[in-house]
Amino acid sequence: MRRADRLFRIVQLLRSGRLQTARNLAQKLQVSHRTIYRDVQDLQLSGVPITGEAGVGYTLRRDFDIPPLMFDREEIAALVLARMVQAWGGMQLTEAANRAIRKIEAVLPADLRERIDDVLLYAPGFRVKTEVRSRLDALHTAAQERRVVLIAYAREDGQQSVRRVHPLALYFWGGAWTLAAWCELRHDFRSFRVDRMEHLESLGEVFVSKAGQMLSDFLRHVREELDRRDESQSRN
Repeated sequence: MRRADRLFRIVQLLRSGRLQTARNLAQKLQVSHRTIYRDVQDLQLSGVPITGEAGVGYTLRRDFDIPPLMFDREEIAALVLARMVQAWGGMQLTEAANRAIRKIEAVLPADLRERIDDVLLYAPGFRVKTEVRSRLDALHTAAQERRVVLIAYAREDGQQSVRRVHPLALYFWGGAWTLAAWCELRHDFRSFRVDRMEHLESLGEVFVSKAGQMLSDFLRHVREELDRRDESQSRN
């Protein structure tokens, strides 16, 4: 758990009005007593009116409250689009989106909370297979950690190949996820549909981002290709 999330949880637990001991807080947050003492002290120094002391317990002054979050209709609609992450994302990212929405709903005033259900934007994801969601998590982690990935891939025409690739980013194209990667076999950028991967393995090998092989290079390559295509169509 990130420290910012832990501090938020401590404040929420203390808002119940009951005396919370450091032991109780430590058990709920799965950290040491020393961590709780340090976090509470930091919250007090930042102006949060926590009363009590170590060995006795802590509580939050009753008149203290977090200022309500205010959103307009368009902002609420944008927040609800986290449903797309819930529907189409990997398992880990889906759970993260669920937690984010719950946190936002917990601090919204009642009238704004009701508006969430008025946003009629949905992204049904029941057709996303479990194995695709698992691959998204594995590929996203590999891209973040710059791990070489071995994939067994089947093209649309049925031709199969095994590639060692450097995962750069994942892109969603309104129905399918693709992995943008540097392919060691082709010595060039390639995009692979995640649902056509028959097997993948994140290797322990870390790749080094080189000039001409980075995500910024891939995006420039895509833009140039689109510009050439647009220019060709305009001539015709």
